[in-house]
Amino acid sequence: MKLIFAGTPEFAAVALKALQAAGHDIVLVLSQPDRPAGRGMKLQASPVKQFALAHGMVVAQPRSLRLDGKYPEDAQAGALAIDAAQADAMVVAAYGLILPQWVLDKPRLGCFNIHASLLPSWRGAAPIHRAIEAGDAQTGVTIMQMDAGLDTGDMLLTQALPILPTDTTGTLQDRLADLGAQLMVQTLELAAQRSLQPVPQPLDGISYAHKVDKAEAAIDWAQSAHTVIQRVRAFNPFPGASTTLNGETLKIWAAELGDSLSAAEFAVSGKIVALAPTGIAVVAINFIVNITELQRPGGKRLSSAEFLRGNPLQVGQVLG
Repeated sequence: MKLIFAGTPEFAAVALKALQAAGHDIVLVLSQPDRPAGRGMKLQASPVKQFALAHGMVVAQPRSLRLDGKYPEDAQAGALAIDAAQADAMVVAAYGLILPQWVLDKPRLGCFNIHASLLPSWRGAAPIHRAIEAGDAQTGVTIMQMDAGLDTGDMLLTQALPILPTDTTGTLQDRLADLGAQLMVQTLELAAQRSLQPVPQPLDGISYAHKVDKAEAAIDWAQSAHTVIQRVRAFNPFPGASTTLNGETLKIWAAELGDSLSAAEFAVSGKIVALAPTGIAVVAINFIVNITELQRPGGKRLSSAEFLRGNPLQVGQVLG
């Protein structure tokens, strides 16, 4: 098929690679404008743009596709590129821009979206983060026929995937990216055979995965240990769960459930009660949180054993 592909991060680049490998003609790639990144904050192309340019694909980076919006010139240029593509379908994966109705109507077969949840659960911007944060046992991928709503379109293909106790957003995202790419290739095969069977989303079980804000990163040690650990996993690699000690912010990258506590022992949330190479034991509600990987500002991510060798902590200190 002749395809337009719209996506930005590595999650989307995995799908773009799979579509090219399957023999589709990617006639236009849409990706977010270059953003400052790294220590020097130099402009950096998205993973999707990097792959597209390396393989000779035409790339457009409009700041908006709304013809009556803040960037009408960008939208008009995008419209010309989309018109010229004469695509059979548009594939969308973590693009980052809302597609107005005129875009949805352009391709012959419409626009297909790779969404990293089992819809209607976790519609919205951060389905992987929110599934881990909520302690869900499974997630998955839904290939959706896009409409004007927020992830409300008919479902075309779905497949579940277990969330492992050790999963972070980073590790789960990699597995979902591979699954989403496979399902999208299958979807296009079915579309070519005219055998897609759209299914409306159920009205029960709707939830929203709101965009993750850096302000959410701070750990509240007065929460349950399970909640703290789920948030540590959900916010790895972004924005990174954090706590403070003596006015300094520490990033917490990995933690596990420790021993249960008596009422007297968990009176002081955030208190360090034991130090060992296997972990830094901190009081939460009912249980210990055992911190196993952390980082000081400007430093490297270290195991608890490595951290304690260069940063002596003391039992009785209080985090947060």
